[in-house]
Amino acid sequence: MRRYAVIDTDVLVSAMLKWTSVPGNIIEFAFTGTITPVLSDVIVAEYREVLMRDKFHLTKEIVDDVIQALKEQGVFIEADNMDYELPDSKDVVFYAIVMEKRKDSDAYLVTGNKKHFPQDPFVVTPREMMDIILNDKGYNK
Repeated sequence: MRRYAVIDTDVLVSAMLKWTSVPGNIIEFAFTGTITPVLSDVIVAEYREVLMRDKFHLTKEIVDDVIQALKEQGVFIEADNMDYELPDSKDVVFYAIVMEKRKDSDAYLVTGNKKHFPQDPFVVTPREMMDIILNDKGYNK
């Protein structure tokens, strides 16, 4: 089953800092096609800006490679409606994109900060997304 997911920047950062982690597994699923990343130009720009912060000590080459891999596996869409009120205005694009994708497919928003988003069943933590995928594959039965 194809799973579409908007991946919040905090999940990507966590994965980059500790690849052998649940967020790392989510990004690996995105690289291998188990998850299809749902992207927009704004989301990709935020990924790049955040990952390039000095405090993360990531090289431009590594950031470029990760973003390129996500782009190759992902689908790009733009959201018509960005009129959502969220605690952090930078999160609006992630929620708007998942809402747009949900018009034609099941899609999830994977975040480590669920409290920043409405309590919708498709707003999930990396662990919850992993459980969904493992259930699909019959590993949690």
